[in-house]
Amino acid sequence: MATVVVPQAMETQKKNRIQVSNTKKPLFFYVNLAKRYIQQHNEVELSALGMAITTVVTIAEILKNNGLATEKKVSTSTVGMKDENKGRLVQKAKIEIVLGKSEKFDSLMTTATVAPEPAADDDDKEKGK
Repeated sequence: MATVVVPQAMETQKKNRIQVSNTKKPLFFYVNLAKRYIQQHNEVELSALGMAITTVVTIAEILKNNGLATEKKVSTSTVGMKDENKGRLVQKAKIEIVLGKSEKFDSLMTTATVAPEPAADDDDKEKGK
């Protein structure tokens, strides 16, 4: 029977890491996924390359501005990647943002799950006169 050697990087793949792409999923898919990861693991690591960096920063700011997360760590670097078209090595910018669960997270999440009453539209207001 053959033995399969798994590289250590594969074994230590974090369960709370979200690798964001600005082409694959909508912004709020990542925001809601990050909320779920914060709920389960008390923190989430958002990472992105190149053009997706703005999406990661936006996700982090939405979570922070809504009081759901606090910023723990931000790191930037460059990663050498092979250009698909030309086959040469290209440097891409990379960002990793670690967000922790805020003190208000649980109370904010419970109030968010309670459905707010629908606002009356103009027709309803006229009937009530």
